[in-house]
Amino acid sequence: MKRRELLVGAALGVGAAAVARTGLQASERPQEGGDDATDAPFDPSSWESVRAQFALRPGVVHLAAMYIATHPAPVRAAIERYRAALDGDPARTVLDEGSDRRRDVVREAARFFGAPEEGVALTDSTTMGLSVLYQGLRLQPGDEVIVEDPSYYSTLINLMERTERTGIVVHEVRIYQQPEAADPTIIRDALLARVTPRTRLLALTWVHSDTGLKLPIRDIADAVADLNRRRPEPERILVCVDGVHGFGVHDTTIGALGCDFFVAGGHKWVFGPRGTGVVYAANEALWSRVGAIIPPFGLKSTPGLMRTPGGFHSFEHRWALADAFRFLRQIGLVRVEARTRELATALKAKLRSLDRVRVLTPESPDLSAGIVAFTVAGKEPVAVAKALRARDVVVSASAWGVPSIRATPSLLNTEADLDRLVEALREVL
Repeated sequence: MKRRELLVGAALGVGAAAVARTGLQASERPQEGGDDATDAPFDPSSWESVRAQFALRPGVVHLAAMYIATHPAPVRAAIERYRAALDGDPARTVLDEGSDRRRDVVREAARFFGAPEEGVALTDSTTMGLSVLYQGLRLQPGDEVIVEDPSYYSTLINLMERTERTGIVVHEVRIYQQPEAADPTIIRDALLARVTPRTRLLALTWVHSDTGLKLPIRDIADAVADLNRRRPEPERILVCVDGVHGFGVHDTTIGALGCDFFVAGGHKWVFGPRGTGVVYAANEALWSRVGAIIPPFGLKSTPGLMRTPGGFHSFEHRWALADAFRFLRQIGLVRVEARTRELATALKAKLRSLDRVRVLTPESPDLSAGIVAFTVAGKEPVAVAKALRARDVVVSASAWGVPSIRATPSLLNTEADLDRLVEALREVL
């Protein structure tokens, strides 16, 4: 109970902090960015042209894509198009077009991540997706779940609530002493060493938001697959992944990762509409192990959509998620991954050159993605992040797990942006 109270208190604290931050003075509020349409034609092979698709406030270094994303021109246009249709004729827009629009989103989501369309469920966020999965999984009293320590609070709160309601057992496994020195073999072996005959689930986070550490999901999934070959189907261990901070960063598929379920939001690295998310199942049959915790719309649909929470959503945003997937596919995920890795690697090197700065994110691209987490000796991460934002260098600080400052270079950035961050840090130091 004490552990759960701590988790819930932390979650409420995050929410309170978010509310407190909205009270900006007029002089601090962002100015309007560019127009919704760009004059120049979009050239996905040019990073300058890619950046021109975003209406970001000029003169600001935007290094917080991991927190909440800006929309590129095609997504903004789609949202406005759907909003106008809904404002002008709401009932007929939903009744006559809603099913086709939803199928378009599911089709693009499946294509983007190499998943079967029947395995795709739609949600409003990563947090909602984790609840759809972890509250809906059919687990029995005494069934064991393994999570890494530290794990993300949304995963832990869901699972700790299940311990009280259904009597499952959650084991937290420490996977590193220092995140920058983490070892993929040690991570895999530590998790697998906790498996018992009662283990039914590994609930993992692909890229940790506090340190930028990326777990070796494929290696873990392969080791679990070996164990599952000696287990009857009802006792098979599922590998479930909160993958939001690798989704849109890496050129991969759910099959390549080897996990059973994968959860992500659309409003971060995918640059999709705010209030969107996806839960993927590696195959549609896996959904038989998950009940619907919120009734879906309609009773004749795919297994994934039968686990999609029903009710009326912000349709203009949900439908425009398809355009976000198409936008990134136009650029090419191979190029997006290479560009993100190039900038993240350069930023780590620049930060390591500064006195009193400790980079927490591993150097190896096998153990890192786009998040670069660091600390400054003698200073609170929240205070440092706030001081940097005051200098128009937008970064965030972790609100859970390891205290850190997070700078997240993406396709929005140039190396000059990284130099601006270093210059601002020297002022803060």
